[in-house]
Amino acid sequence: MKDRAENIRKVIEYLMADCHVCHQMPSSLEERQRMMRALMNVWEPRDISPEFLAMQDAELQMQREDKGVVSLDEIRKGNHNSQFSILNSQLKLWQGDITRLRVDAIINAANAQALGCWVPLHNCIDNCIHSAAGIQLRKECADIMQGRLLRTGEAFITRGYNLPAKHVIHTVGPIIEAGIPTKQQEEQLAQCYRSCLDLAEQHHLESIAFCCISTGVFHFPNQRAAEIAVETVHACPRHSVKTVVFNVFLDKDYDIYSKLLTATV
Repeated sequence: MKDRAENIRKVIEYLMADCHVCHQMPSSLEERQRMMRALMNVWEPRDISPEFLAMQDAELQMQREDKGVVSLDEIRKGNHNSQFSILNSQLKLWQGDITRLRVDAIINAANAQALGCWVPLHNCIDNCIHSAAGIQLRKECADIMQGRLLRTGEAFITRGYNLPAKHVIHTVGPIIEAGIPTKQQEEQLAQCYRSCLDLAEQHHLESIAFCCISTGVFHFPNQRAAEIAVETVHACPRHSVKTVVFNVFLDKDYDIYSKLLTATV
């Protein structure tokens, strides 16, 4: 534990110097982990020292093991304490932290800038994924995007770095400002799912986990978003992709997806 706390101290000091900020060093491991994450969230993408990556990755991999990794086999067998459903051989429903899933790709509900969430310690999925993967994920996203904005319904793929998932597929869904999505916004959400599945097929991935794209802070109604997700995934031809996991976090989303998917079996 002492060595771990010292390692995080060095990570924090590097990030503070790189971000040109200065804060008092917390004493507890938990508070150092929070400061490390907050600094990662505001880090501007640039070249990264291999020495820093070794220290950061060591801590993030310990955090990954602390949370516990969930494999597809465990979901099928129910060998973990999160809710799950085995709906058929290809479609799964799992409730929990998507950063725990060991699949070929998880889906990140990104914003248009596509560099992760910049709000320190924000609990959105974009922040959680980037924080668990490491700052090299933001660097790869910046290299891909080159300053342009990600179009609604578009997607791109990166490595997963310190996540159990091999890859992250980033997509930006529609933002619903009026409460009720238009037909165009419903089509844009469907396109998010198609774009992600197309990328998964192009990269010969066998398993993919979708989050609830555009719900939450993007305000797409949960019921309609789930209907579009299930309808679109069912309609998309899949060859290399053998398993699709619908990952939910909220109880209400679990109930919605459970009913929709059970009705399609």
